[in-house]
Amino acid sequence: MEISSTEAQNNFGRYLKLSQFEEIIITKNGKKAAVIKHYEDRGKCDSVIAEKAENYGENFDRITYEDFMQLSRSSENRYEFIDGEVYMLTSPSYDHQCIVVEVLNVLSNYFKGRKCRPLTAPFDVTITIGDNRNVVQPDIIVICDRENIDKEGRYTGVPTLVVEVLSRSTQKRDMLKKLNLYLHAGIEEYWIVNPMRKEIYIYCFAERDIKEYRVYLAGQFVESITFEGLSIDCEAIFAGVSSG
Repeated sequence: MEISSTEAQNNFGRYLKLSQFEEIIITKNGKKAAVIKHYEDRGKCDSVIAEKAENYGENFDRITYEDFMQLSRSSENRYEFIDGEVYMLTSPSYDHQCIVVEVLNVLSNYFKGRKCRPLTAPFDVTITIGDNRNVVQPDIIVICDRENIDKEGRYTGVPTLVVEVLSRSTQKRDMLKKLNLYLHAGIEEYWIVNPMRKEIYIYCFAERDIKEYRVYLAGQFVESITFEGLSIDCEAIFAGVSSG
């Protein structure tokens, strides 16, 4: 992130806090002059709460939604923002992307000519619960409220269906923190695809509670609870996934 020396002087505290996520380069007269960089003690965890971090939320300053948006807009990195905590997203694996493509193909065919639209990451979804604003990039979403896409193409609505593909580095957040977020946001259906076990878990939410929960294994067909007739062959989803 680059800022002017004037901006740094006027908002030093703000950028000092953002420096825990990435370097802040200060420019003067159009030239790079200084860097605000987070200090790391040896033996302590990384300054950024990355996908692989398991003890997220400890020893890090929470930031505001406005600060996160400035970080997100000025950075080449991808981030999520949940309950005031920032998570840096890493590049997905081959297995992960194979699964996303298989699921998206089925969803695209099912929703062709219908009101709802499936989309894939990277695409920001801003979820507001009370005064708490969160920004996530689910692997796949199905949105039926396209009126909540603003003039800048940003989406601030509630997806009807969310799909997350687990990795060893993200499974804790996807199965705990994001599940809780989606439940309280009013999302109707949440699919968790587990490549390690070749299983798919479907949660149906209603009135901020789990209305129904299903587990599908290889050889079975996933049946959507919300969308009648939407079905996906588990065998096809995991066909390109390595056995390891």
